[in-house]
Amino acid sequence: MKKSKRILALLLGASMSLGLAACGGGGGTTTTPAPGNSNTPAANESSTPSAGGNVELTIWTYPIGKFGDYDTMQGLIDEYTAANPGVSIKFELLDYTNGDTQVTSAITSGTAPDIIMEGPERLVTNWGANNLMVDLSDLWTEEATADIAATSQAVVDACQMDGKYYEYPLCMTTHCMAINYEVFEEAGALQYIDEETRTWTTDNFVKAMETIRDSGLVSVPGIVYCGGQGGDQGTRALVNNLYSGTYTNADHTEYTANSTENVKALELIKSMVDSGALNANAGFQAADELQQFANGTAAVTFCWNASNKANYASQVAFTPYAMAFPTDDGKPELCGGIWGFGIFDNGDQAKIDAAKDFIRYICDDPEQAKESVQLTGFFPVRASLGNVYEGTETEADAAEFLTLMPYMGDYYNVIGGWTEQRTNWWNMLQKILTGGVDAQTAADEFVTNSNAAIG
Repeated sequence: MKKSKRILALLLGASMSLGLAACGGGGGTTTTPAPGNSNTPAANESSTPSAGGNVELTIWTYPIGKFGDYDTMQGLIDEYTAANPGVSIKFELLDYTNGDTQVTSAITSGTAPDIIMEGPERLVTNWGANNLMVDLSDLWTEEATADIAATSQAVVDACQMDGKYYEYPLCMTTHCMAINYEVFEEAGALQYIDEETRTWTTDNFVKAMETIRDSGLVSVPGIVYCGGQGGDQGTRALVNNLYSGTYTNADHTEYTANSTENVKALELIKSMVDSGALNANAGFQAADELQQFANGTAAVTFCWNASNKANYASQVAFTPYAMAFPTDDGKPELCGGIWGFGIFDNGDQAKIDAAKDFIRYICDDPEQAKESVQLTGFFPVRASLGNVYEGTETEADAAEFLTLMPYMGDYYNVIGGWTEQRTNWWNMLQKILTGGVDAQTAADEFVTNSNAAIG
């Protein structure tokens, strides 16, 4: 299928420009028009539906890079419908403030979209688990499965439940932390990191933060935010990595945050807060902490990825240097993000078939799949696509995060009770870091309450 000049121009403009979708699914904002906004072109639909079209699809997308941008979506739809005159497509752009409420309302009223773009937390363990989604097993051919598994078996596992695939993935990333390189350099703290692998040990992390504290170069070495769920993947990864703990069991059937390893990590963080090597802020979520990092107030951030590097690029006057979370065994396990497509089962087989064809176009067509991933600013789940940023203006930025991709750990986000545990997590951190509750007691309470929500 020949690509239009419009799509190619959009690709150049994408340049890692993402919303805070990767910051815990709700820790930030988006600049795209909300569904129903009067500034959005009428009905958010393809401007010239094909004459005689006999299938009309609706697609809703969360702000996953340029898939949360009106012009980009219009261009993709125009390309597809021009080659498929039997299909017309409407679309709506969701955000992470009201998007979940809008989807729930649509499900309740029987007006759910045909296609929706997001991750396994919603597509699989929420809507899929509630029998609202179409089984996409036929898209998961032997070739496609092998291609995706060659990148990460965790992606294959996360997209299915009870033998049914409710998501067909397009892209992925790992979430990490970052340091202010110049502050670390001036303070003499670079000696504590391995710049080649972007890793550091738990002991060296403590030494580095104490060195930053004693340097007086910043107001606070780092901030453990616990004022809400925004960016909670950062604090979870910090705790889990320090002493190689786990967040859930291997089967994702129960939470394990009260393990000996995790309690030890929580106690270490509390001791660092008490010594001034870290700061605990019960009023901050990730967006607040990120702003402090961008301002140069804090020397590290625990909520970093390609998205946030792009979002804060115009604000930082230093080099934000991406790092894996510190770990005792030298083997970091980073939280990841996986984004792709699901189909709501609206009972119309013609729509289902057309929706699958559109998804194949976006994800499987060799030329379009590469462009689709570039539009997200993340990285392909298909090994065969290779480095989609090679030779582009964003190659250098992408290389920084590609270094961290092999550290992606277990995708435990597919466990039940996910919404409830997110609230339980930041409440637990508050109790330990600012409320005077001992780590074991608070962690036990977190596990009891979160396991009770699994259902």
